[in-house]
Amino acid sequence: MVDKDEFLSIGQVSKRSGVASSALRFYEERGLIRSVRAGSGHRQYPRHVLRRIAFVVFAQRVGLSLDEIAAEITKLPEDHTPNGQDWSKLSKTWSLRIEEKIAELHRLKNGLSVCIGCGCLSLLTCKLANPQDKLGRYGSGPLRWMGKPKKQN
Repeated sequence: MVDKDEFLSIGQVSKRSGVASSALRFYEERGLIRSVRAGSGHRQYPRHVLRRIAFVVFAQRVGLSLDEIAAEITKLPEDHTPNGQDWSKLSKTWSLRIEEKIAELHRLKNGLSVCIGCGCLSLLTCKLANPQDKLGRYGSGPLRWMGKPKKQN
């Protein structure tokens, strides 16, 4: 028999996690979290779902899309609170992702101090960052901000 204290209502999970009930239902629709239905039909979440929600919130703040989060979250156990070994499986890919994000933020900071240097074809008058729109041959968008431009065929 399962102890009823092992389960939380959607309101309790929302309060504990800081995530709106509507977002919890959305996460559940996307398969990021799971609930069981009580006899009344109300959602009941196992207490360990709080760790999964914390992971989703953190992953979103790091910049992962919900699809990326869904792919990563499959590495976590669904039947218990993740332990150190479970989290280390995720950390291998996270270190690289965080380093990429840091580099992106540094490029943004440096770009904002002078000019965004984006090569967006509107910089025909920018003699310093993109003379004669040289970046235009490498593609569109914020090329310098995204990193080293790559020639496209």
